[in-house]
Amino acid sequence: MELKYLPTIHSPSDLKKLTYPELDILAEEIRGVLISTVSENGGHLASNLGVVELTIAIHKVFDSPKDSIVWDVGHQSYVHKLLTGRYEDFGTIRTDGGLSGFTRPDESPHDVFLSGHSSTAMSAALGIAQANKLKKNKNYAVAVVGDGAFTGGMVYEAMNNAGRSRTRLITILNNNEMSISPNVGSLARYFAVIRSSPSYFRMKARTENLLNKIPLIGVRLSRGIFHLKTTIKNAIYGSNIFEDFGFRYVGPIDGHNIKQLCTALSGAKSANYPIILHVNTVKGKGYQYAESDPGKFHGISKFNIMTGEPIISAKTYSQEFGDFLRDAAEKDKRICAVTAAMAIGTGLTRFHDDFPDRFYDVGIAEEHAVTFCSGLAKGGMLPVFAVYSTFLQRAYDQIVHDGALQGLKIVLAIDHAGFVGPDGETHHGLLDVPFLNTVPDITVYSPSSFEDLRHCLYRALYKDSGVTAIRYPAGAEVTPPEDFQTTGEFFDLYGEDTDTAVVTYGRTFCFAAYAAREIKKEYGRGVLAVRMTRIKPIDEGLIDVLKTKKKIIFFEEGEKSGGVGELLLEAITEAGFTGVYRLIAIEDKFVEHAGVGALLARYGLDAASIKQTVLRELGIEGNQT
Repeated sequence: MELKYLPTIHSPSDLKKLTYPELDILAEEIRGVLISTVSENGGHLASNLGVVELTIAIHKVFDSPKDSIVWDVGHQSYVHKLLTGRYEDFGTIRTDGGLSGFTRPDESPHDVFLSGHSSTAMSAALGIAQANKLKKNKNYAVAVVGDGAFTGGMVYEAMNNAGRSRTRLITILNNNEMSISPNVGSLARYFAVIRSSPSYFRMKARTENLLNKIPLIGVRLSRGIFHLKTTIKNAIYGSNIFEDFGFRYVGPIDGHNIKQLCTALSGAKSANYPIILHVNTVKGKGYQYAESDPGKFHGISKFNIMTGEPIISAKTYSQEFGDFLRDAAEKDKRICAVTAAMAIGTGLTRFHDDFPDRFYDVGIAEEHAVTFCSGLAKGGMLPVFAVYSTFLQRAYDQIVHDGALQGLKIVLAIDHAGFVGPDGETHHGLLDVPFLNTVPDITVYSPSSFEDLRHCLYRALYKDSGVTAIRYPAGAEVTPPEDFQTTGEFFDLYGEDTDTAVVTYGRTFCFAAYAAREIKKEYGRGVLAVRMTRIKPIDEGLIDVLKTKKKIIFFEEGEKSGGVGELLLEAITEAGFTGVYRLIAIEDKFVEHAGVGALLARYGLDAASIKQTVLRELGIEGNQT
């Protein structure tokens, strides 16, 4: 497809020069680039295809970055990146050193707020709007919020705060899935367009100002007319929650009609109070496979454009977990599966299909999910909450207060633990171990293979009490050496039991085991590779094994501060360990986006890096390539 307009867009000011017919052509060009690029790099496709016209209209009407555009979630900002000077670099998106798949203020001044988690945009935009008001500038704050974000409670906290403000806050509700307002028919659609025009807002403001100036009765007359207008409007539209919160509601507007969108956005700019502009879009628009199955194309790996099929073959930890839970639920009617809008991503599709009465998708509400699980447990069920590590961060208080403190038996299946690759800082699962380590009476497992995962899940369901977490990485398993045998115990040993031990957990153990095997084969030096399967609490038998060692090297795919490596050192030191202890982990930083393999190597956690570190500690000059 030959591109006529997109290569000429170096900033939103270039966009403003185009006519509406030219903008329609630009939209088709953008869709072609989106499909082509995501098919090569993976990423979020359906949501971006759905906001093409909306993003064009936003940049046609507003003046970014003076006007702040806050995206909720930042994964729907690909079009925004293309229109703000990043077209030439767009092919690098989600690659090592390339553009981020989310908004990042350090990437562009047009990216106002880093947004990798849902339901935050309105809170952030309200704060910006209030700051603008305090500084007495006339800039706008625009929050672009998908309907899914309204399943998260933080949106309603922001609405409760924003509805009482007199700020230039415009919230665009991108409704691409669930029906928030009823189907109001042609009359309502006609009035929606009329009520969104700038002339309507100007006339409304002049009328209110004129009535308010009438002595004695002006304010009461203005209020009476407002209530009468509301009564008539509600008869046509029906009441809605937004106006109950104090917003002025406009819509629904056709989210694929650029001219109509520009008219509505211009009208919203004429108001000096919070506005909700309701826009209807089609998720995946313009690519038939994404339109017919937007869930599959929400976040997708590389795929074949002609067939829509992902280019992936190996089974993932998510699928292995889902298969185990589905089979367990067939035998045990107490087992319930809970997800926070991530049924496909966490491998629960089969469970949903086979046991719909015991499957609960609570929406983007991780806090609620944990407390809901606690209630299920109180009622005698066996709830399993499948959640990405990065999103479990939102539910720390609920884990502590509603689960662990009450000794309730819930299972946290923590997917995407450790490095997750191209999604980057907002999605790496590097913090769950440190924050779970602070919770009393909780059990945490970190399997290093599918077989180990099954052992851990069985223990969590039928052997452990209280809150139990099993954390596992994204993607396929790294198979351990063929001569390694999983025992199903809390720790396993591999290699030669010498005075040097390499200790780790999760998939990193497989790399450590291969490194130990190669060192023995190439240098004749024995090294004991130790796999911790249960990382909290640390097993007393493991402490006995390690306390007499002369050298221990701990490798951890997670933050060093508060991690397992620090706690193990404390435990073995109290038991009498006097040897050398080396800890390789993430040093107090957020990790950039790159491929998982590249990150493991960069932070010294792949097999080659582990081998070289151990050789240095042993005083052997190894091959440094």
